[in-house]
This record gives sequence, C-alpha cells and structure tokens, in this order.
Amino acid sequence: MDVYEPEKLGFCHQRLNRIEPRLNTYIDNGDIAGISTLVARRGQIVHRSLIGLMNTKVDTPISTNAIFRVYSMTKPIICTALMMLHEEGRFHLDQPLSQYMPQFTNQKVLEIDGDKEKLVPVQREISIKDLFTHTSGLSYTFLADAVAKKYRASGLLTDASVSLSDTVQSIADHPLLFHPGERWHYSVSIDVLAHLLEVISNCPLSDFLQDRVFEPLGMDQSGFKVETAQTSNIVDIFGNIDLLGKDVGFDELISATTTEPNKLLDLTNTYPYDNPNHARGGHGLFMTIDDYFRFAQMLLNGGELDGNRVLGRKTVELMNCNHLPLTLLPFGLNDLVMWPGYGFGLGSRVCIDPAQTNLTGSVGEFGWAGAAKTYYWVDPREKIIGIFMSQRLSYFQVPERDFQALVYQALVD
Repeated sequence: MDVYEPEKLGFCHQRLNRIEPRLNTYIDNGDIAGISTLVARRGQIVHRSLIGLMNTKVDTPISTNAIFRVYSMTKPIICTALMMLHEEGRFHLDQPLSQYMPQFTNQKVLEIDGDKEKLVPVQREISIKDLFTHTSGLSYTFLADAVAKKYRASGLLTDASVSLSDTVQSIADHPLLFHPGERWHYSVSIDVLAHLLEVISNCPLSDFLQDRVFEPLGMDQSGFKVETAQTSNIVDIFGNIDLLGKDVGFDELISATTTEPNKLLDLTNTYPYDNPNHARGGHGLFMTIDDYFRFAQMLLNGGELDGNRVLGRKTVELMNCNHLPLTLLPFGLNDLVMWPGYGFGLGSRVCIDPAQTNLTGSVGEFGWAGAAKTYYWVDPREKIIGIFMSQRLSYFQVPERDFQALVYQALVD
C-alpha cells in the first residue's frame, strides 16, 4: 500500500518522524524484537514504521508481510461477523443465550464465604448482549478470581486441538463469577459468541470469516491458519511466560516478569499456526498490519470498503457507542482501573471522556488491543486509524500509548 504525503492529510511529516526514535528505544533495550506501525487518515496511509526483526534466528528485518498473532484483536472481528447475523434478524441482543445454546440454561453463580463455596441460581440468564459487553459473569483463565482458578484447573484454553464447541461446553460447565449485568469483567465471552455464530449460521467459524469478512474486504493474509508458503513471515513471539499456558494465572504472570527471562516462546499448544481445530473467538487469528488496516478502515467508512459493504452504517454506530451504565464505569482488570474515560461497546472500548483517559484522542474513538502488544484505534471525528503491532507477551510497559501520543502530536490540521 502506498504512503501519501502527510501534509496533504493534515499531518506534519517532521513530527511524524518522532515516532521511530521513540519506539526504537524498546528495540534497543531488548524488550521487543520488532515493531510495525501504521497511521492513516481519510483512507490514506501517511506513515509507516518497520523497526527491528521478525525472525531473530536469521536476523530477518520486519516487513509489511509480517504476520502477527493478534490475540484479543480477534474479538472485534468476531463481533463484527456476528452483527452481520443481527442485521439479518437471526437474533436480538436482549435474547437469552440459552435460546440458542441450551447448555447455558440454569447457570449458577459461585459465592464464597471464607473457605466455603456456594452455588446460587442466577438472578437472570445471560443475554447475548452480556457477552458482547463482558457483563456475562464469565471470567478468563489468566485472571485472579475464583472462577478463573477453576478454568485453569480444567485446562481451559491450554490445548488448541480442542474444538471451539467443546471449549464452550467446558465454559458452560463452570459457574459464573457474578450475576449477569452486575459488573464488567474481561472474559471468554467472545469465545462463546464465536460458537453462537456457528450455531446460528450453521457454518464453521473459519469458513464464515473467510466468506463474509476476509474475502469481501481483501484481507488475504488473515485466518486461524497460516499457509505453508507464508510461515516464514510469522513474527517471532517473545515473553517471560505463555499467557494461555497450563496453570498460568495473574500471580504467575506478575512473578514471571521478574523470575523468568524474556525468551522466544513455543506456542504450539496454545496458539499454533497449523492446527485445523484452532478456531477461537477471543484470540487465534493471524494477520498482517495491512489486513487489520483494511478491517479498521471498513469500520471508519461505516461498514464498507472498496465498494463491498459488510455492515450497515447504523450497525457500526450501534457497535461503537457505550453500552455500559455509568455504575459499571470505569472498568479494568483484577480491580485495577485500566481504561478511565472509556465505555464499552459491542466488542470494543469507546472513548466517552478524553480528559479522563490521560491520552490524546477524541470522543467516540474506539478500538482494542491484544496480549502480545498489538493495538489499534479508529477516530471517527478526525478520520484517523492507528495500528501498533509487535509480539511480546507478559509485558506491562505501554509503547502503544507512546505511539498514540506521537500520532496526535503530529496532527496539525
């Protein structure tokens, strides 16, 4: 894809040139092996950075062909795909999940009193919207709560050869952490939505995404598998520990940052590139930065790209407005507020108060991030897209925030 003259799109090229020196510090200190970034406005790319290596064994420089494990940046794509079925009248957001997936009937909530556990009936069933907004009562394997601990004990998400349907059945077999709608809590909800898509469409997730999302949008390097001819473009992934590894919870993640070296990781069991069963909703996709740009540009365009419409404009607007009541804000992980000033839409954060975010941006900016330091945002007000791609797990610095600040300081018109 061509890079256009920044000044014609309201950016100062001298200020954009501040991006690479800052991001290079993360390469130079050994924290991250390679970084790829992209900045676009009004549909045209105004800046790219390609820094460091994608294959450290043979010193292959990172390129525009680099393929990344995008982890939770899979989620907005799954939510987009499911909303196509919503447009067809195949489900309603307020419907109980159990109407389509009876394994979620008669769910129980785990209550703990001292060292005693008790299961109580849910006050209401999980709705489909609860899954989109992470208010379902489900949890995630790497979090610190009691349900997350039970997920880990069952091996949830540790074996990529387990089918999506079996994974979701295991989720349904566990209790909820809280009554649906009571709070925001990051979770495997989008994995459940991914299987809901399969149930409603009667189509495997990977086939649906290929036919309804990737092919229409020209995203020809995206999927749960990487073709043999392209495996050399998969970026090495580093970290102190595998986020989805067996018995890895939040305490283990924190401990590993000081007790384990930053090393090249083998994700054969949890995030393989060649396992036919590995289709998930919360993670799992492999993508290039240009493919993710095409997806993000479709959203910025109101559901259309290059004459191919995948969503209606009002559906995109519905997805990217705040759906959380003020009583559930601000939200974060493990009781840590991580997204002040943001609400949550149908699968993505959405900015409702820039002053509280401590970031430059605009009201209505939306996006999400992935565990291996991937990050994107779409700013409808300024018509800007920013994408940051790297591959570093168990890393708590925020180079993506540096990148966002550097993009906006270069905007002069």
